Amino acid sequence: MVLFVQNMTLKIQQLLLSKQKQNYNLSECSWVAAAAAAKKKKPKMGPKSKTKGNDDILETLGDFTSKDNWDKFFTIRGSDSSFEWYAEWPQLRDPLLSLLQTLHPPPLHLLVPACGNSRLSEHLYDAGYTSITNIDFSKVVISDMLRRNVRDRPLMRWRVMDITAMQFEDDAFNAVIDKGGLDALMEPELGPKLGNQYLSEIKRVLKPGGKFVCLTLAESHVLDLLFSKFRLGWKMSVDAIPLKSSSKPNLQTYMVVVEKELSTLVHQITSLLHSSSLNCNSKQASGLNEALQNENQIRVKYSSSSDVLYSVEDLQAELTKLSQGRRLLLTLGGQGCSAFSYRAVVLDAEEQSDPFTYHCGVFIVPKTRAREWLFFSEEGQWMVVRSSKAARLIMVFLDASHSDASMDEIQKDLSPLVKQLAPAENENGAQIPFMMASDGIKERKLVHQVTSLLTGTIIIEDVIYENVDSEVSCIFPSRELVFRRLVFDRAVNLVQSEGLLKDEQICSKLVGETGRKKNNGSSKSGKSGSQRRNVGVSRQLTVYHGYVASSYHTGIISGFSLISSYMENVASNGKMVKAVIIGLGAGLLPMFLHGCIPFLKIEAVELDPVIVDIARDYFSFVDDERLKVHVADGIHFVREMASSGEAHIHGKSNDSSYTESPLNASPTTSYAGVGATEVDIIVVDVDSSDPSSGLTCPAPDFVDESFLEIVKDKLSEEGLFVVNLVSRSQAIKDMVLSRMKKVFSHLFCLHLDEDVNEVHFALKSESCIDDSCLSEASLKLDKFLKFKHPEIGQNIINKAKNITRLK
Repeated sequence: MVLFVQNMTLKIQQLLLSKQKQNYNLSECSWVAAAAAAKKKKPKMGPKSKTKGNDDILETLGDFTSKDNWDKFFTIRGSDSSFEWYAEWPQLRDPLLSLLQTLHPPPLHLLVPACGNSRLSEHLYDAGYTSITNIDFSKVVISDMLRRNVRDRPLMRWRVMDITAMQFEDDAFNAVIDKGGLDALMEPELGPKLGNQYLSEIKRVLKPGGKFVCLTLAESHVLDLLFSKFRLGWKMSVDAIPLKSSSKPNLQTYMVVVEKELSTLVHQITSLLHSSSLNCNSKQASGLNEALQNENQIRVKYSSSSDVLYSVEDLQAELTKLSQGRRLLLTLGGQGCSAFSYRAVVLDAEEQSDPFTYHCGVFIVPKTRAREWLFFSEEGQWMVVRSSKAARLIMVFLDASHSDASMDEIQKDLSPLVKQLAPAENENGAQIPFMMASDGIKERKLVHQVTSLLTGTIIIEDVIYENVDSEVSCIFPSRELVFRRLVFDRAVNLVQSEGLLKDEQICSKLVGETGRKKNNGSSKSGKSGSQRRNVGVSRQLTVYHGYVASSYHTGIISGFSLISSYMENVASNGKMVKAVIIGLGAGLLPMFLHGCIPFLKIEAVELDPVIVDIARDYFSFVDDERLKVHVADGIHFVREMASSGEAHIHGKSNDSSYTESPLNASPTTSYAGVGATEVDIIVVDVDSSDPSSGLTCPAPDFVDESFLEIVKDKLSEEGLFVVNLVSRSQAIKDMVLSRMKKVFSHLFCLHLDEDVNEVHFALKSESCIDDSCLSEASLKLDKFLKFKHPEIGQNIINKAKNITRLK
């Protein structure tokens, strides 16, 4: 804008000098300062009336986007003379006429936006191009120009119109010739908003194969907008207009030409600049050269990338038709056309045998789920498309900028934007449905929130679901059920642990029936009362450990049927079955196992001490002689057991997965109770800290082949290894299975939750339970599991019967 203003100010100065022979001292840096200086400086000669007129002209330079300023300027100037801000016709004639001759067929329909009182259109008309439409938002100048040309050039059209909101049909013109219009719109205080709107209109009204000619001083902010706006599906060249012979240095006018293509190809910008044109103003030319090089580098990256971010304008006719299997990344809205801007993916479904339910649908992904594999990865997105039953699915990703808006406001803002993306075949303008993944929660209360150095923000919340399984409704039929959930902010839609809450009075009665100490539950309430006072009714509730809400927990337990005979033998000999559970979470699985298998000795391992405190304070976790918890890295814990027969964790480890616990005050920490005796069951139930990796659970290191070898080495001869696997990627599931097959002789699997959760079981023994005995083994498991509610036991047994062999 600085160069543009300098040029405009110089032209004004030349105008005043020609009329009054005045000499105004103009600043090189700011036209505002120049105008102010000119108005302050008293003219040395000339009549008073003309002095006032000159000052009035300078005052019109206050805002180049102001209609009133331009009306005032053209009123003062009058209708008799023209005013050329940039290069004049002798310099423009050859390059412009040569370019227009490349367009066909005649007659050519030309548009000259922001025409002002320039003679450019008149010269083009006289050169044979008579179908010219001139527009300007100044009624004053349009009236003057119409009067000036109505007799000599009767076919020329003049219209008062805002160039940022043109009243023309699409594809109306073969060429649009802009002489300083874009430069004038690019006020620094306004940013690129008006320029962006103007160029959007240019793209709309230009015919396919048509050309936009932009005569500009090529300032960096103007080039940034031009290059990005015409990056996809447009051919572009840059040339310099020959300079007028003069002893004084002049600013160079450049001609940027873009040609409209109906494609999404990315072309390199062609530079037609010669050394002579580059030497006229070294700073101006070097800035242009640098911008050209940077833009062409960007275009190379675009050409080699599959994830190009388009705008709706870039695609134009591409979106009118469905193209099976096509996936396009888009930006929607913003720049004055909507309250928000959005990142979106347009996916056209593959052909399917059943008819589509929707021709076009919108799926909104909230910020908290944007990094989940299902929505983040291309493979996951196609799974959503298949589930949506839509021929075209527009997946819209919300971010922090949308956090203060309600979903109704988001949908209202999106509605006109997504209509532009609907295929032309959309049945009679059928309504486009909005879809969003629902968590099915009727009521939610925040109980506690804390930030851990290892895990990040941790949330404890109480929820009431819209619907619950009949199994749990039968257990407590008298009231609305409340569940307490443990959630990590890094994966807020993945529930780490979930327990059923019971009134303390009812819970005390149930605990008395099992012979458990009554004061355990009440002491928990007292311990963290100061932290729970804000929760209201939640303060009177405690977690009931006679029920596990997570289906994968019951799935893990169902796999114990694979070694049920071994467990039964150990128990009959008065011994204990030893288990290590890596990943404490809220402690719900260890506590449930502690209650239903009295001969099970459990060692729980948790990396984050904050999680251990949460399990105790908010989920009624209690350790004793049969249930102990260790704060340690799970992989290092197992490795130390396997290598020395006594678990030692040294202060630092070469293992990249190991994070030293803040509780490890001494260089060496010993885990009593896990000695040389082999472990019968090892369960891995830990989440991945990177939800975009595709492997939600466990962390990748826990399915590394080296760790699997260590697990096998530590297991007893009849030992069982259990891993909770959560991934929507079949490729990742296959990778995990391949690694486990290399290490273990016998593998089994239980599918859960619509193929998202899988529990994998591996046996160390070379001999293995026969498939025909799986049903009998599940019944044997049922005999030594102690439940208060038969419904829970039946659920586990049913899952055990669904376990299938993989190897």
